[in-house]
Amino acid sequence: MPPPRLRFAPSPNGLLHLGHAYSALLNASLAAAMRGTLLLRIEDIDPVRCRPALADALLADLAWLGLTFPAPVWRQSARVSTYQDALAALRARGLVYPCLCTRRAVAQAAAGARDPDGAPRYPGTCRGSAAAAAAVAAGAPHAWRLDMPAALAAVRETPGRGALRVPVFAPGGPEAGRAADPARWGDAVLGRKDVPTSYHLAVVLDDDAQGITHVVRGRDLEAATDLHVLLQALLGLATPRYHHHALIRDDTGRKMAKSLGSEPLADLRARGVTAEEIRLRLGFAPPPAGRGA
Repeated sequence: MPPPRLRFAPSPNGLLHLGHAYSALLNASLAAAMRGTLLLRIEDIDPVRCRPALADALLADLAWLGLTFPAPVWRQSARVSTYQDALAALRARGLVYPCLCTRRAVAQAAAGARDPDGAPRYPGTCRGSAAAAAAVAAGAPHAWRLDMPAALAAVRETPGRGALRVPVFAPGGPEAGRAADPARWGDAVLGRKDVPTSYHLAVVLDDDAQGITHVVRGRDLEAATDLHVLLQALLGLATPRYHHHALIRDDTGRKMAKSLGSEPLADLRARGVTAEEIRLRLGFAPPPAGRGA
């Protein structure tokens, strides 16, 4: 077995809050308990929402919490060609297709069907469409979607492959697994109109390239793991073990989120809250001496 390698992978599209702090500290705690390594990866593929100042801010927040990471820190913006190559490989196998549909068109075509995130589930409108192919050839902006039926067939036809499963581990408990059901995502976007990749494609490529053995992240990404296991099978990538932790919620019971205006760690720090108080509030030991002041 390779030495355990975990990663904390925030996106600099807003300021970190207590939910991020919990996930980062849990990753650090588990890495220490397993005598493994915790890496930091900055997921900044969105050129509009992700900004350098926010990346600097998250580095400052993590240092304040007493967390350190090996260098170099990977940034997804430096790996765009890798994602493009993987998308091209899937395209060459006929496993992705161009899609010109707007969000409104997708919502109308979905007829109420939803993916696990609650978004309209794409029914495959542009799959095999000659009109869509002609428009793309003429230069029309388009996304690239996974052909889910073709992808599942490709996995079934791969020698030595069994049913798709998600390896699961519980800290301090036995390892287990569960059946994966990526079909509930429909034909997921793997390359956006404005960005030549998607979170789903980039994250599985990065986890494999960095040798990540254990992925620890919030329960809101548990369903997405089914899609990630499928992409790993299609691309010949290693599948880590997964643990999806409970989400930190505010006083109203809502999960903490940047989009909901959850109080940033920087604001807590400005109000005089210490890193030790944050750690204790979230159930972790105080930071090492000399850190988190």
